[in-house]
This record gives sequence, structure tokens and C-alpha cells, in this order.
Amino acid sequence: MTVGLGEDVKQFHRRFVTGVTVVTTMPAATPYGLALNAFASVSVSPATVLACVAKSSSTHDVLAEAQRFAVNLLAHDQLAVANRFATKAADKFDGLDWAVGEFGCPILSGTCAHLEAEVTTRVPTSTHTVFIGEVLRAVSTDRPPLVYAASRFFDGGALRPVSPEPSC
Repeated sequence: MTVGLGEDVKQFHRRFVTGVTVVTTMPAATPYGLALNAFASVSVSPATVLACVAKSSSTHDVLAEAQRFAVNLLAHDQLAVANRFATKAADKFDGLDWAVGEFGCPILSGTCAHLEAEVTTRVPTSTHTVFIGEVLRAVSTDRPPLVYAASRFFDGGALRPVSPEPSC
């Protein structure tokens, strides 16, 4: 990295608006999860997604061994859930409403969408691992998302459209 570029890159990322996700997995009947916004769609056919997880995360090593993971897209009123999963606490699921998904991953209640994926590729980088997964199931609701930008959370339902609604 070029000297001085780090702060410029951080400022760039602060301007990128993203949804807020909690990535979960459950090996050996113990649920694990972490909040992250480094999630993206890779392809629609086959349906493929990626999640970038810091190697310093308390959930990283569990995900590194997992065969499947879920991505829970948090709803506008789930800031407390985002904050809970942003910690290294061991009891993130205690008192939280969740269920085991069709493919064995923890699915959080009240989200605006969730999916379960089979890990197909793990790409290590210096500080993170990129987990690429083929989507096995995806479910969406009409609940507005929680969004993140400029180091703050926002109600995604309050966004104002600036283009016409798509026809497809």
C-alpha cells in the first residue's frame, strides 16, 4: 500500500452505503455469528455471494471450517442486533429469537431477508478471508433494511428514490 493511501481508502469506504448483515454458522449445534457489511453478490446464475471476514474476528476460525453459512440482512429496527453481533462476546445468541434454517444455519427472526449458502471457495488475504458461497435458499420480506454509511446506521425505508421504479 502506498504511504498515506490508507486514510484515503478509509474515507472512500465511509462514503459507500451498504446493508448491515449478520453472518452465521452452526457447527456442532453451537451458533456463531458476526456483524459485517463486507458482503456482496457475485453472480445470479449460479447464485453466488461473498462475505469478507477479518482474521481477528472471534467467528473467523469457525467459519473457516464451516461448510455452510447464512447471511441475515438486518431490518431497519435491528440496530441492537447489529451492535450485539459486532462484539466478541460468546453469548451473542442468548435471549435472541432465532431458528435453524433449512440447511442448518442460524436464521435471525425479524430480518428483512436471509439466505443460506454452501462454501465453495475461501480466499485468504493479509487481514481477511473472503468466503464465497453458492446460495442454497433465499427469503425476502417487505421489511425495510438497516443501512450503514459514514460510520452511522440509517433506516433504509426512509431512502428517497431518485430514479423510476424498475419495470422487471
